[in-house]
Amino acid sequence: MHKRTLGRGLGVSAIGLGCMNMTGGYGSTPERKDMVTLLRAAVDRGVTFFDTAEIYGPYANEELVGEALAPYRGQVVIATKFGFDIDPVARKPRGNVTSDPGRIRAAAEGSLQRLGVEAIDLYYQHRVDPQVPIEDVAGTVKELIEAGKVKHFGMSEASAGTIRRAHAVQPVTAVQSEYSLWWRRPEEEVLGTCEELGIGFVPYSPLGRGFLTGTLAPSSTFDGGNDARANIPRFEPDAMAHNQALVEAVRSIARGKGATPGQVALAWLLAQQPWIVPIPGTRKLDRLEENLAAADLALTDAELAALNGLTSKITVQGARYGEAAEARTNL
Repeated sequence: MHKRTLGRGLGVSAIGLGCMNMTGGYGSTPERKDMVTLLRAAVDRGVTFFDTAEIYGPYANEELVGEALAPYRGQVVIATKFGFDIDPVARKPRGNVTSDPGRIRAAAEGSLQRLGVEAIDLYYQHRVDPQVPIEDVAGTVKELIEAGKVKHFGMSEASAGTIRRAHAVQPVTAVQSEYSLWWRRPEEEVLGTCEELGIGFVPYSPLGRGFLTGTLAPSSTFDGGNDARANIPRFEPDAMAHNQALVEAVRSIARGKGATPGQVALAWLLAQQPWIVPIPGTRKLDRLEENLAAADLALTDAELAALNGLTSKITVQGARYGEAAEARTNL
Protein backbone atom coordinates (compact mmCIF):
# COMPACT_ATOMS: atom_id res chain seq x y z
CA MET A 1 0.00 0.00 0.00
CA HIS A 2 1.30 3.45 -0.93
CA LYS A 3 1.76 6.00 1.85
CA ARG A 4 0.72 9.63 2.13
CA THR A 5 1.29 12.38 4.68
CA LEU A 6 -1.42 14.47 6.32
CA GLY A 7 -0.41 17.87 7.64
CA ARG A 8 2.84 18.07 9.51
CA GLY A 9 4.06 14.53 9.44
CA LEU A 10 1.12 12.18 10.05
CA GLY A 11 1.93 9.24 7.77
CA VAL A 12 -0.96 7.02 6.70
CA SER A 13 -1.89 4.56 3.98
CA ALA A 14 -2.99 6.24 0.74
CA ILE A 15 -6.47 4.81 1.25
CA GLY A 16 -7.97 4.51 4.72
CA LEU A 17 -11.01 2.68 6.01
CA GLY A 18 -14.18 4.40 7.16
CA CYS A 19 -15.65 2.27 9.94
CA MET A 20 -19.02 3.93 10.56
CA ASN A 21 -21.20 1.39 8.75
CA MET A 22 -19.67 -1.50 10.67
CA THR A 23 -22.08 -0.80 13.51
CA GLY A 24 -25.12 0.22 11.45
CA GLY A 25 -26.31 3.15 9.40
CA TYR A 26 -26.57 1.48 6.00
CA GLY A 27 -28.95 -1.41 6.50
CA SER A 28 -28.86 -4.20 9.05
CA THR A 29 -26.07 -4.28 11.61
CA PRO A 30 -23.39 -6.87 10.75
CA GLU A 31 -21.99 -9.44 13.16
CA ARG A 32 -19.33 -7.91 15.40
CA LYS A 33 -16.93 -10.83 14.97
CA ASP A 34 -17.10 -10.43 11.19
CA MET A 35 -16.18 -6.77 11.44
CA VAL A 36 -13.28 -7.53 13.78
CA THR A 37 -12.03 -9.98 11.16
CA LEU A 38 -12.46 -7.40 8.40
CA LEU A 39 -10.60 -4.68 10.30
CA ARG A 40 -7.69 -7.01 10.90
CA ALA A 41 -7.75 -8.08 7.27
CA ALA A 42 -7.42 -4.42 6.32
CA VAL A 43 -4.25 -4.13 8.40
CA ASP A 44 -2.87 -7.26 6.75
CA ARG A 45 -3.43 -5.58 3.38
CA GLY A 46 -1.57 -2.42 4.31
CA VAL A 47 -4.26 -0.12 5.66
CA THR A 48 -2.91 1.99 8.52
CA PHE A 49 -5.62 4.68 8.72
CA PHE A 50 -8.97 3.97 10.39
CA ASP A 51 -11.83 6.41 10.95
CA THR A 52 -14.43 6.26 13.71
CA ALA A 53 -16.36 8.64 16.03
CA GLU A 54 -18.04 8.58 19.41
CA ILE A 55 -21.42 9.32 17.76
CA TYR A 56 -21.25 6.15 15.66
CA GLY A 57 -23.38 3.82 17.69
CA PRO A 58 -23.03 5.91 19.81
CA TYR A 59 -19.85 4.47 21.31
CA ALA A 60 -20.23 1.02 19.72
CA ASN A 61 -18.02 1.84 16.75
CA GLU A 62 -15.13 3.05 18.89
CA GLU A 63 -15.47 -0.08 21.03
CA LEU A 64 -15.34 -2.27 17.91
CA VAL A 65 -12.34 -0.47 16.44
CA GLY A 66 -10.56 -0.52 19.78
CA GLU A 67 -11.01 -4.25 20.15
CA ALA A 68 -10.11 -5.13 16.56
CA LEU A 69 -6.98 -2.99 16.39
CA ALA A 70 -5.66 -3.74 19.88
CA PRO A 71 -2.97 -6.11 18.48
CA TYR A 72 -1.64 -3.32 16.24
CA ARG A 73 -0.98 -0.52 18.72
CA GLY A 74 1.71 1.76 17.33
CA GLN A 75 1.29 0.38 13.82
CA VAL A 76 -1.95 2.11 12.83
CA VAL A 77 -3.48 5.57 13.02
CA ILE A 78 -6.98 5.82 14.50
CA ALA A 79 -8.98 8.98 13.95
CA THR A 80 -12.06 9.70 16.04
CA LYS A 81 -14.34 12.67 16.57
CA PHE A 82 -16.13 14.77 19.19
CA GLY A 83 -18.86 17.32 18.79
CA PHE A 84 -22.31 15.80 19.30
CA ASP A 85 -24.46 15.81 22.43
CA ILE A 86 -24.89 12.20 23.59
CA ASP A 87 -26.84 10.78 26.51
CA PRO A 88 -24.12 8.62 28.12
CA VAL A 89 -26.56 6.43 30.02
CA ALA A 90 -29.01 5.71 27.18
CA ARG A 91 -26.14 5.81 24.65
CA LYS A 92 -28.30 7.85 22.30
CA PRO A 93 -27.68 11.16 20.52
CA ARG A 94 -29.70 14.14 21.69
CA GLY A 95 -29.50 15.65 18.20
CA ASN A 96 -27.42 18.75 18.90
CA VAL A 97 -23.82 19.68 18.19
CA THR A 98 -21.72 20.71 21.16
CA SER A 99 -18.09 21.68 21.47
CA ASP A 100 -18.14 23.13 24.95
CA PRO A 101 -14.55 22.77 26.27
CA GLY A 102 -15.70 20.65 29.20
CA ARG A 103 -17.59 18.36 26.85
CA ILE A 104 -14.51 18.02 24.60
CA ARG A 105 -12.35 16.94 27.53
CA ALA A 106 -14.96 14.45 28.72
CA ALA A 107 -15.40 13.08 25.20
CA ALA A 108 -11.66 12.59 24.85
CA GLU A 109 -11.50 10.57 28.06
CA GLY A 110 -14.33 8.36 26.84
CA SER A 111 -12.74 7.81 23.45
CA LEU A 112 -9.37 6.97 25.00
CA GLN A 113 -11.02 4.31 27.13
CA ARG A 114 -13.09 2.78 24.34
CA LEU A 115 -10.21 2.75 21.87
CA GLY A 116 -7.81 1.40 24.48
CA VAL A 117 -5.07 3.90 23.62
CA GLU A 118 -2.95 6.35 25.59
CA ALA A 119 -3.37 9.10 22.99
CA ILE A 120 -5.82 9.74 20.17
CA ASP A 121 -3.87 9.89 16.91
CA LEU A 122 -6.18 12.34 15.13
CA TYR A 123 -9.04 14.10 16.92
CA TYR A 124 -11.61 15.81 14.71
CA GLN A 125 -14.27 18.30 15.65
CA HIS A 126 -17.13 16.39 14.00
CA ARG A 127 -19.26 19.45 13.28
CA VAL A 128 -18.60 23.11 13.99
CA ASP A 129 -20.56 24.42 16.98
CA PRO A 130 -21.84 27.93 16.20
CA GLN A 131 -22.27 28.60 19.93
CA VAL A 132 -18.61 28.07 20.80
CA PRO A 133 -15.83 30.21 19.27
CA ILE A 134 -13.59 27.98 17.17
CA GLU A 135 -10.59 29.51 18.96
CA ASP A 136 -11.87 27.97 22.21
CA VAL A 137 -12.27 24.59 20.53
CA ALA A 138 -8.77 24.68 19.05
CA GLY A 139 -7.38 25.88 22.36
CA THR A 140 -8.97 22.98 24.22
CA VAL A 141 -7.56 20.44 21.77
CA LYS A 142 -4.18 22.17 22.08
CA GLU A 143 -4.33 21.56 25.83
CA LEU A 144 -5.13 17.89 25.20
CA ILE A 145 -2.14 17.67 22.87
CA GLU A 146 0.11 19.26 25.46
CA ALA A 147 -1.20 16.77 28.02
CA GLY A 148 -0.29 13.87 25.72
CA LYS A 149 -3.88 12.72 25.24
CA VAL A 150 -4.17 13.77 21.59
CA LYS A 151 -1.51 13.82 18.86
CA HIS A 152 -3.15 15.74 16.00
CA PHE A 153 -6.11 18.10 15.56
CA GLY A 154 -8.64 17.75 12.75
CA MET A 155 -11.87 19.40 11.61
CA SER A 156 -14.86 18.07 9.69
CA GLU A 157 -17.21 19.96 7.35
CA ALA A 158 -15.61 23.28 8.26
CA SER A 159 -15.46 26.35 6.04
CA ALA A 160 -12.22 27.90 4.85
CA GLY A 161 -12.56 30.83 7.23
CA THR A 162 -13.22 28.60 10.22
CA ILE A 163 -10.24 26.41 9.33
CA ARG A 164 -7.97 29.46 9.21
CA ARG A 165 -9.11 30.69 12.62
CA ALA A 166 -8.61 27.30 14.22
CA HIS A 167 -5.25 26.75 12.56
CA ALA A 168 -3.96 30.02 14.01
CA VAL A 169 -4.47 28.62 17.52
CA GLN A 170 -3.57 24.96 16.99
CA PRO A 171 -2.21 23.67 13.66
CA VAL A 172 -4.81 21.55 11.90
CA THR A 173 -3.44 18.27 10.54
CA ALA A 174 -6.43 17.19 8.47
CA VAL A 175 -9.82 18.41 7.31
CA GLN A 176 -12.47 15.77 6.65
CA SER A 177 -15.41 16.57 4.41
CA GLU A 178 -17.54 14.83 1.86
CA TYR A 179 -15.82 14.94 -1.52
CA SER A 180 -16.33 12.84 -4.63
CA LEU A 181 -17.25 13.06 -8.28
CA TRP A 182 -20.81 13.87 -7.23
CA TRP A 183 -20.00 16.37 -4.44
CA ARG A 184 -17.23 18.78 -5.35
CA ARG A 185 -17.92 21.83 -3.21
CA PRO A 186 -14.59 21.53 -1.31
CA GLU A 187 -12.89 22.59 -4.54
CA GLU A 188 -14.38 26.07 -4.20
CA GLU A 189 -12.36 27.21 -1.16
CA VAL A 190 -11.46 24.44 1.28
CA LEU A 191 -8.93 22.54 -0.81
CA GLY A 192 -7.06 25.73 -1.66
CA THR A 193 -6.95 26.66 2.01
CA CYS A 194 -5.62 23.23 2.93
CA GLU A 195 -2.88 23.52 0.29
CA GLU A 196 -1.87 26.97 1.50
CA LEU A 197 -1.72 25.96 5.16
CA GLY A 198 -0.21 22.51 4.68
CA ILE A 199 -3.29 20.63 5.88
CA GLY A 200 -4.24 17.15 4.66
CA PHE A 201 -7.70 16.44 3.30
CA VAL A 202 -9.72 13.29 4.04
CA PRO A 203 -12.77 12.73 1.81
CA TYR A 204 -15.55 10.74 3.45
CA SER A 205 -18.23 9.09 1.29
CA PRO A 206 -15.73 9.10 -1.61
CA LEU A 207 -17.97 6.61 -3.44
CA GLY A 208 -21.13 8.66 -2.97
CA ARG A 209 -22.51 6.32 -0.28
CA GLY A 210 -22.25 3.46 -2.76
CA PHE A 211 -23.75 5.28 -5.72
CA LEU A 212 -20.49 5.68 -7.64
CA THR A 213 -19.78 1.95 -7.49
CA GLY A 214 -22.46 1.42 -10.11
CA THR A 215 -24.14 -1.26 -8.02
CA LEU A 216 -27.28 0.73 -7.24
CA ALA A 217 -30.20 0.99 -9.65
CA PRO A 218 -32.96 3.64 -9.73
CA SER A 219 -35.25 0.94 -8.35
CA SER A 220 -33.03 0.34 -5.31
CA THR A 221 -34.85 0.81 -2.01
CA PHE A 222 -33.53 1.67 1.43
CA ASP A 223 -34.88 0.74 4.83
CA GLY A 224 -35.97 3.98 6.46
CA GLY A 225 -35.34 2.63 9.93
CA ASN A 226 -31.83 1.32 9.29
CA ASP A 227 -30.40 3.00 6.19
CA ALA A 228 -29.51 6.69 6.24
CA ARG A 229 -29.89 6.89 2.45
CA ALA A 230 -33.67 6.59 2.83
CA ASN A 231 -33.67 10.19 4.07
CA ILE A 232 -31.21 11.65 1.54
CA PRO A 233 -32.74 13.47 -1.44
CA ARG A 234 -30.10 12.12 -3.85
CA PHE A 235 -31.39 8.62 -3.24
CA GLU A 236 -34.99 9.33 -4.12
CA PRO A 237 -36.06 7.34 -7.22
CA ASP A 238 -36.26 10.28 -9.63
CA ALA A 239 -32.86 11.59 -8.53
CA MET A 240 -31.33 8.13 -8.74
CA ALA A 241 -32.60 7.73 -12.29
CA HIS A 242 -31.28 11.15 -13.32
CA ASN A 243 -27.89 10.64 -11.67
CA GLN A 244 -27.24 7.34 -13.44
CA ALA A 245 -25.71 9.41 -16.24
CA LEU A 246 -22.80 10.23 -13.95
CA VAL A 247 -22.21 6.58 -13.13
CA GLU A 248 -22.35 5.62 -16.80
CA ALA A 249 -19.73 8.22 -17.64
CA VAL A 250 -17.43 6.81 -14.96
CA ARG A 251 -18.22 3.26 -16.05
CA SER A 252 -17.16 4.01 -19.62
CA ILE A 253 -13.69 5.02 -18.42
CA ALA A 254 -13.54 2.03 -16.08
CA ARG A 255 -14.19 -0.39 -18.94
CA GLY A 256 -11.18 0.92 -20.82
CA LYS A 257 -9.01 0.48 -17.74
CA GLY A 258 -10.21 -3.00 -16.83
CA ALA A 259 -11.34 -1.45 -13.55
CA THR A 260 -14.59 -0.87 -11.69
CA PRO A 261 -16.42 2.48 -11.48
CA GLY A 262 -15.59 2.66 -7.78
CA GLN A 263 -11.89 2.23 -8.45
CA VAL A 264 -11.95 5.01 -11.04
CA ALA A 265 -13.78 7.30 -8.59
CA LEU A 266 -11.14 6.66 -5.91
CA ALA A 267 -8.23 6.99 -8.34
CA TRP A 268 -9.64 10.36 -9.44
CA LEU A 269 -9.59 11.58 -5.83
CA LEU A 270 -6.04 10.35 -5.29
CA ALA A 271 -4.93 12.19 -8.42
CA GLN A 272 -6.25 15.55 -7.22
CA GLN A 273 -3.53 16.14 -4.61
CA PRO A 274 -0.82 14.02 -2.93
CA TRP A 275 -2.21 15.01 0.48
CA ILE A 276 -5.71 13.67 -0.14
CA VAL A 277 -6.55 10.36 1.60
CA PRO A 278 -10.04 8.94 0.95
CA ILE A 279 -11.69 6.66 3.51
CA PRO A 280 -14.24 4.44 1.73
CA GLY A 281 -16.27 2.24 4.04
CA THR A 282 -17.26 -1.36 3.48
CA ARG A 283 -18.35 -4.49 5.33
CA LYS A 284 -17.07 -6.96 2.74
CA LEU A 285 -13.57 -8.26 2.11
CA ASP A 286 -13.93 -8.29 -1.67
CA ARG A 287 -15.03 -4.65 -1.66
CA LEU A 288 -12.15 -3.74 0.63
CA GLU A 289 -9.68 -5.34 -1.76
CA GLU A 290 -11.34 -3.67 -4.73
CA ASN A 291 -11.09 -0.26 -3.07
CA LEU A 292 -7.46 -0.70 -2.07
CA ALA A 293 -6.49 -1.67 -5.61
CA ALA A 294 -7.48 1.84 -6.69
CA ALA A 295 -4.23 3.10 -5.19
CA ASP A 296 -2.41 1.38 -8.08
CA LEU A 297 -4.75 2.64 -10.80
CA ALA A 298 -3.14 5.41 -12.86
CA LEU A 299 -5.46 7.65 -14.84
CA THR A 300 -4.18 9.41 -17.96
CA ASP A 301 -4.36 13.16 -18.39
CA ALA A 302 -7.17 12.65 -20.89
CA GLU A 303 -9.12 10.46 -18.50
CA LEU A 304 -8.68 12.96 -15.67
CA ALA A 305 -9.79 15.78 -17.93
CA ALA A 306 -12.89 13.82 -18.90
CA LEU A 307 -13.75 13.13 -15.26
CA ASN A 308 -13.06 16.72 -14.22
CA GLY A 309 -15.42 17.91 -16.93
CA LEU A 310 -18.36 15.80 -15.85
CA THR A 311 -19.81 18.48 -13.59
CA SER A 312 -20.16 20.86 -16.53
CA LYS A 313 -22.04 18.22 -18.52
CA ILE A 314 -24.07 16.45 -15.83
CA THR A 315 -25.92 18.27 -13.08
CA VAL A 316 -26.36 15.98 -10.09
CA GLN A 317 -29.94 16.03 -8.86
CA GLY A 318 -30.91 16.04 -5.18
CA ALA A 319 -29.25 17.39 -2.05
CA ARG A 320 -26.51 15.34 -0.37
CA TYR A 321 -28.23 15.65 3.02
CA GLY A 322 -31.66 16.42 4.38
CA GLU A 323 -32.15 19.99 5.60
CA ALA A 324 -31.40 19.31 9.28
CA ALA A 325 -28.15 17.46 8.56
CA GLU A 326 -26.97 20.02 6.03
CA ALA A 327 -27.67 22.81 8.51
CA ARG A 328 -25.09 21.26 10.85
CA THR A 329 -22.31 21.69 8.30
CA ASN A 330 -20.21 24.83 8.22
CA LEU A 331 -19.72 25.05 4.45
